[in-house]
Amino acid sequence: MKRIPTLLVAASLSFFAAHAEDLQPTLMTTRGKLLVDQNFAQQPPPFDGKSHGFASGFKGWRFNTEKRGGHWEAIEGAFRGSEFTDPAIKHPATASYGFDFKDVVIQCEVRMLDVPLEGRAGRRIQVRTTDTNDYVCSVMVNPDGMKIEKSDNDHAGPDKPVPLGELKSPIKLGEWQKVVFEILGDEMVGTLNGQSLTGRHPLIAEDKHSIMFVSGCVSEVRNFKVWQALPNPEWAKNRAALKPAAK
Repeated sequence: MKRIPTLLVAASLSFFAAHAEDLQPTLMTTRGKLLVDQNFAQQPPPFDGKSHGFASGFKGWRFNTEKRGGHWEAIEGAFRGSEFTDPAIKHPATASYGFDFKDVVIQCEVRMLDVPLEGRAGRRIQVRTTDTNDYVCSVMVNPDGMKIEKSDNDHAGPDKPVPLGELKSPIKLGEWQKVVFEILGDEMVGTLNGQSLTGRHPLIAEDKHSIMFVSGCVSEVRNFKVWQALPNPEWAKNRAALKPAAK
């Protein structure tokens, strides 16, 4: 029987342990096929074609390049979104990754930088899913914790988020926070640093065309991954253990 060198075994175990640690736990779903894996080692090439509707007609990245929409840049393995600071414009920095999907597990790390608060009142970093008309549902992280939201039902007029739940868990500026966003059918789960909220609405089950990051003030995203979502047989038990979210 051939003997495997101890050093090789140790290196292999270390690799798999690190990989397993990177996969944050899920409650409602299990991970299927990996669909997106972006570490921002380099600046993503922006989409330069013509899109159709709010968030359809493009594949890959589309992000602000004009002053009125803020600015995104890759810096040391993170994607930094800086809101345009003119308070008369009040437009956050937005970056979208376009592809067609329905049920997914989105995972990333986010942080809000400790810089002077300019532009809109309030710091935040949102992970949104969008369809051809508007955004569908989102996880929003701010210094007070996390909110999960859906869009207004008819997608008409200006952005009108409707809260599905709120987690009060203050976080520190400048520190990385772990986010997991699960979507399966008409239900969603948002998890911030191991604390979770769930909510459901028929709108959540719609076909979706992009994942959008929204940065109020200056925020960063790193280790952005998306998997196909599969049902978790433990979800009924896991849901029962969560604090019910507002409907």
